Amino acid sequence: MYLWKLRRGRSKLKQALNNPVLIKEIKLRFRSLKSFTGILFYLIAMSIFVFGFILLTTSFTGTGYFRPEESFFMFVMLTYIQLGLILFITPGLTAGAISSEREKQTLNILLTTSQTSFQIIIGKLSSSIAFLLLLLVAGLPVYSFVFLFGGVSPGQLGLIFLFFFLTMMAIGSIGIMYSTIIRKTIVSMIATYGTMIFFAGVTGFIYLVLTGMNSMATGALATSPQPIAHFFATINPVVLMLNLTMSSSESFIGQTTNINFPIWAGYAIFYVLLTVLAIFIAVRKLRVNMKKSK
Repeated sequence: MYLWKLRRGRSKLKQALNNPVLIKEIKLRFRSLKSFTGILFYLIAMSIFVFGFILLTTSFTGTGYFRPEESFFMFVMLTYIQLGLILFITPGLTAGAISSEREKQTLNILLTTSQTSFQIIIGKLSSSIAFLLLLLVAGLPVYSFVFLFGGVSPGQLGLIFLFFFLTMMAIGSIGIMYSTIIRKTIVSMIATYGTMIFFAGVTGFIYLVLTGMNSMATGALATSPQPIAHFFATINPVVLMLNLTMSSSESFIGQTTNINFPIWAGYAIFYVLLTVLAIFIAVRKLRVNMKKSK
């Protein structure tokens, strides 16, 4: 009896983990010559940047060797390039995941299969995230030059990649959500890129305006807590990246807002909740015109 229940539990777990949509999307994406051509050109561009940076730095300093502080600066530059890559590629991969199926008139066929709405949404999202993770992992040999010259710890690189993963999940979920509730792919992409620009740029501008107005009014740094300014700084990925690479930036934001709540904690809480909410909305709206399958 116990063995029968154990086998039945394993069978249900295997059925839950089996996602034909994810398998199909990964096969289509990873078998595409265009995908691997993009990765190739990306690695070539990153390699040219690294070797060019080392060559120019050693030439200008005249020392003939690459110092740890210069290696750290190269690491910061590479990290911001990777962040820009995530911010601008993720919407393009996810914003048309569902709407393109609708435009090709294959969405109804997909919805009539035995797959649940959650499996379809997660399959579409996971295939895009998997490609981005492959892109980041493929760039690890380029990052190895940073460890060769020193200045960066493996733990710091691990935190950076964890930040990348959370940001990819959040932006990807937003793209999937817009792709589900908006019928046209081009409109879905515009909405996703607009949201990304708001989080990456507008929030930082709002933070600067609020703290600047307070400084002009008082003639000094914040004397009372400014939760709104701190919130907008917390949800900005560029600000968190600056905090992860330069620890002094967090104390500066704490001084300008008079709030000492960790930026990374606020960022993680906000984007985890945003990811869950976006996936929930996408799942609920996918079959909005169909009866819910039991």
